[in-house]
Amino acid sequence: MILVTGATGNYGSKAIAYLLKKGVAATNIAALVRNEENYQALEEQGINIRVGDYADIDSMVKAFAGVDKLLLVSSNDRGAIENRTKHHINAITAAKQANVKHIVYTSFVRKNGYENSAIAGFQNSHVASEKFLKESGLNYTILQNGIYQEMILAFVGDKVAETGTILFPAQNGKASWVLREELAEVAVNVLTTQGHENRTYNLTNNTSVGFEKIATYISEALGKEVSYITPEVETFKTILEKAGVPEMYIGMFIMWGTALGEGMMDLEDNTLESLLGRKPASVNQFIAKIYG
Repeated sequence: MILVTGATGNYGSKAIAYLLKKGVAATNIAALVRNEENYQALEEQGINIRVGDYADIDSMVKAFAGVDKLLLVSSNDRGAIENRTKHHINAITAAKQANVKHIVYTSFVRKNGYENSAIAGFQNSHVASEKFLKESGLNYTILQNGIYQEMILAFVGDKVAETGTILFPAQNGKASWVLREELAEVAVNVLTTQGHENRTYNLTNNTSVGFEKIATYISEALGKEVSYITPEVETFKTILEKAGVPEMYIGMFIMWGTALGEGMMDLEDNTLESLLGRKPASVNQFIAKIYG
C-alpha cells in the first residue's frame, strides 16, 4: 500500500494520477485528507480515503495502518514556519508507530549559504525535518525539489500581457525552475522502483533562467515586447502597498524575489532528467504553453 499525503493538492493529486498511470491498482493507493470533503473524485477511482491531520499524531497513526510506502508531501501551513516542521515530525513519528517501511519526503533545493539567505527560515524547516527523518530509523528518500515553474506566473503577475512589464526584485538572479507535474512523476518513479532507499536527490532543471530571459520568452509567446524591471525592495514594497496587495503576499514576493537574487535556487543538475528518463520541460516550453 502506498499512501499520498496532501492528496487533494496540486502535487499530491498529480502523484496519485501517475501512480494509476504506472499501473498501481487503486486498491493499493491511499490518500490522506484532512476532512471528509472534496475527495469524491479520488473515491470514485477506487482510492482508499484516510482521514488525518498533520497536527494530530493519533489520527495519522490510524490513517497509516497497513501502509508500506508514504509520500510525505511537505506541509503548506500558512502560519509560522515552525508549524511545518512540527507537522513533518508528527507525520514521521506516526509513520514509525504505524510500521511504515519507507518515506519519500518532498523537501526543497538547498545551496551553501542558505543560512544567511532570505529563505533561511523556510530552509531550516526542511533541514530539521530531513534530520528527524534520517534519525528515525525508517528507510527514506529525500526529494530536494527545485522551485516550481508555476511560481513564475505569480511573480510576473496576471496583467503582464496588458502592461508589458515584469516588476520583481530578483535582480539578475537565476533559478533552475521545474514543472510540478514532473516532480510528482519522479516521486512516483521512486515509489515504484527499487534502489532509492536512504538517498537524497536534487531535482532541478538542466539550465537556470533569470527574469530577463523569462521576459524574452513571454515577449516571443505574446508577440509583443515585455520588459523586466527589478526595483529595490523598499520601492517594490511601496508599489505593492499602493496597489492594495495584502501584506502577507508582499512579504512572500519580497522573500522569494530576494532569494532568487541571491542565487539560492540556481543549481543546475541532471538527476531529474535521469529519473524522468527524458529531458525535463524547459521554462521556454512552459511559457509558450501558457502565453502562446
